[in-house]
Amino acid sequence: MTELIKLKAQPVLEKIRINEDCILYRGDCLEVLAAFPRESVDMIFADPPYNLSNGGFTCHSGRAVSVDKGDWDKSRGIEKNFEFHKKWIAACKRVLKPNGTIWISGTYHSIYSCGFALDLLGYHILNDISWFKPNASPNLSCRYFTASHETLIWARRSKNERHTFNYELMKNGAFGRDMLKTPNKQMRSVWAIPTPPPQEKKHGKHPTQKPVELLERIILASTHPNALVLDPFMGSGTTAIACLRHNRSFVGIEMQNEYIELSIKRIKDELKNGNLLRNPKMGKYGG
Repeated sequence: MTELIKLKAQPVLEKIRINEDCILYRGDCLEVLAAFPRESVDMIFADPPYNLSNGGFTCHSGRAVSVDKGDWDKSRGIEKNFEFHKKWIAACKRVLKPNGTIWISGTYHSIYSCGFALDLLGYHILNDISWFKPNASPNLSCRYFTASHETLIWARRSKNERHTFNYELMKNGAFGRDMLKTPNKQMRSVWAIPTPPPQEKKHGKHPTQKPVELLERIILASTHPNALVLDPFMGSGTTAIACLRHNRSFVGIEMQNEYIELSIKRIKDELKNGNLLRNPKMGKYGG
C-alpha cells in the first residue's frame, strides 16, 4: 500500500491510527489540510455541509422530522457559505497529485457554489453525476417535486492534467442493483443506488450518510489499487470502509466527536468481521 502521508507536527491535530492503511484526524479540515505535504493524495471525496439546517422539516419513516442537523450545517449566508467552499476546495487542490481527482457531493443548497469554486480555482470538471435514490423519502408539503437525487461533481486539478478512469470496469463490471445500468454498455451519468440499508447504520446514524455502494463505485472508477484517498468531511466513515474493501489507503478528517466515534466503530467492525477484500494484514489495528 501507499505509505500514508506524514503530517507536520501540529498541536491542534489529534491523530487516530486505526491501522497502517487507515488514519483519522479529529479537527477542522482547513487546519489539517494545511499540514499535508503538497501533491500527496490520489483522490478526494468530499461531502461538505449542505447548509440546509434552517428550521424546516422532512419525512423519515413516514413522519415529519426536523432537517436541523447541527450548527455545522447552518447557513452563514450566501457569501460566507461560498467563501468556506472556496477555501476548502483550494486546500484540497494543493494536496492533490497532478493526476488526482476530486469528487464533491451535494444538493442544490450547496453544489452550485462548489461548482463555481472549482471553476474559479482552475479545476477541470469531468462529469456531474446524478445519484438517483429509488427509495427517497416523500415530500410532505406537496408543494414541490420530491427530492430523489443528489449531484456529484467529478473534477481534475486542471485541464492539462491526465486522470484515472477505469473505463472497462465501469462498462463491464457487475452493477446488478442499478436498474439504469445496462450490462456491458457504457456507464452513464445517472446512477440508481438506494440510500444506506439498516445494517450500515447499526452503530449509529449520520444525517447525510452515504451508502457504501456509492463510494465503492466512485473509488473503483477513479483510482488504482494502493491509491491514497482523502475525505475531509468524513462523517460516519463510509469512504474509509469502501477504501479498505478495495485495497486503497485512507485518511479522514472530522470535527464532530460523535461522528469520529461512529466511524471508529464502523471501521473496526468491518475489520473484525473480515468483510475486507484485501490481505490479512488489515486485521491488525495499528498502534
